[in-house]
Amino acid sequence: MKITYENEILEIPEGTKIREGLKDKIESSSIKEIIAVRYNNTIESLDFPINRDGEIEFFNRQDKDGRIIYIRGLLFLMSKAFQEVYPEALLTVNYQLSNAMYGSVDNMEVTEEMIANVKAKMQEIIDRDLPITKVMMTQEEAEEFYKKEASVRGRLQTDIDKEKVSLYYCEDYYNYFYGTMPVSTGFAKIYDLVLYRKGFLVKYPSLAEPDVIQPNVDSLKLVSAMDEYDEINKLMKINTVYRLNKKIREPKGEKELILVSEALHEKKIAEIANKIKEHGNVRMVLIAGPSSSGKTTFAGKLGMSLKINGIKPVTISVDNYFVERVNNPKDEHGNYDFECIEALDLDLFNSQLVDLLNGKEVALPTFNFTTGCKEYRGNTLKLKEDEILIIEGIHCLNDRLTSLIPQENKFKVYISDLTVLNIDYYNRISTTDTRLIRRIVRDYQFRGYSAEHTLKTWYSVNRGEQKNIFPYQEEADVMFNSSIVYELAVLKNYAMPLLEEIPESSREYSEARRLIALLKYFENMNDNLIPNNSLLREFIGGSIFEH
Repeated sequence: MKITYENEILEIPEGTKIREGLKDKIESSSIKEIIAVRYNNTIESLDFPINRDGEIEFFNRQDKDGRIIYIRGLLFLMSKAFQEVYPEALLTVNYQLSNAMYGSVDNMEVTEEMIANVKAKMQEIIDRDLPITKVMMTQEEAEEFYKKEASVRGRLQTDIDKEKVSLYYCEDYYNYFYGTMPVSTGFAKIYDLVLYRKGFLVKYPSLAEPDVIQPNVDSLKLVSAMDEYDEINKLMKINTVYRLNKKIREPKGEKELILVSEALHEKKIAEIANKIKEHGNVRMVLIAGPSSSGKTTFAGKLGMSLKINGIKPVTISVDNYFVERVNNPKDEHGNYDFECIEALDLDLFNSQLVDLLNGKEVALPTFNFTTGCKEYRGNTLKLKEDEILIIEGIHCLNDRLTSLIPQENKFKVYISDLTVLNIDYYNRISTTDTRLIRRIVRDYQFRGYSAEHTLKTWYSVNRGEQKNIFPYQEEADVMFNSSIVYELAVLKNYAMPLLEEIPESSREYSEARRLIALLKYFENMNDNLIPNNSLLREFIGGSIFEH
């Protein structure tokens, strides 16, 4: 086989494992602690057999794909260590908190002693640098395996349309993990396992600081929002994709899922509107959330609930308050940074907010994105006593945006798709992945962008969120979880064809295949029963609210 590595063509026998065929290149590479490879734009293990001509690129945990593999490997190590020390423990990986995964033990109390024992066992397994091996089974073999193996908690993968299913094993421990795994246990250089609330955190470094484990950040409001939806899913008996698929197949199962999800959103939005009413002094509601969290629909539905409470909402667009293009800050690459807060005319914005709260009429600007200048087109606003401002934007939780406004006049809302649905007990669905799939569908439906374009820009979007939104989420007065338990079963019908259009020659091919593999776990669900005021309509179309 002809393999290209850093513009050098290598002749390697077919069937040779990558780490054997490129051993010298791996050892001499400037990339240290290589965890996996891109092989013709697909993500593969170092043990993957070379089976065709192509190009290979090494990467480590400082790469976004490498980080995912690193986290997956840590969860495998953690589950193996638990099985060896506490074989009766029923583990669940619940959700992500900053640079950590929160897990729980369903049938045992988690103590400092337990965590210390499991961490010691993890380190022992790491020090031994044991091989992690992938094994393929038929559907029938996997079904029988699950019946016999008490250490494997789950059965989803026997419920999908595949001729072969896969497990990973290390010594006598077997488990299913979705995606590529490190080839041995020695990969784990930086991690921590700590007691947290009633469970534990598996901690790992951030991309920005790949050699550091950050101290715990007690995100109480975020945890509370995640826990609330986790409990609701458990009450509905839909905490895994397997159970969701089972529900979808039931007579009237789809209808029930939609009705319950919509009722939940309506209830939470009504509660927020009541809190604003009860507060008494609120003159503006500030809404912030990451891309594709559903801010447009949420703001519209909150406005309706406020009207029921005798409060009339008036919307102001922060996008009209950009500084003149010539004065816009630039990033480290010399490009305009439109996402930094300094890109906004904070002085003008604050002065007009003060005037509005004092009953004055203001001339509202309109930003011309073609000329890069603010224009005044005769639009004015004077706030009445029964009116309240609704302001939505990425900086709305940052007090610099509204520095001249007293805190008692502000009510802050953080909204995000805080997914708590897991593939199975060990494989969670990333909230970022759910938002990304939402965005792929919306970008195509309403902006004419291909899935490839959305994937190309997603890293930059996410980097802006990490800087401008996530650090301020605990500043919110309330958090609204826009997650819909069945949404990926619906979005699958829209996203799959778009992702399948991305060619193998594209850099985004590997990410497209990863998302396709995720979506394949879901049963198809029809969208014809979803109401026109549903938050999901913001992405698939047919929404009564403007996009």
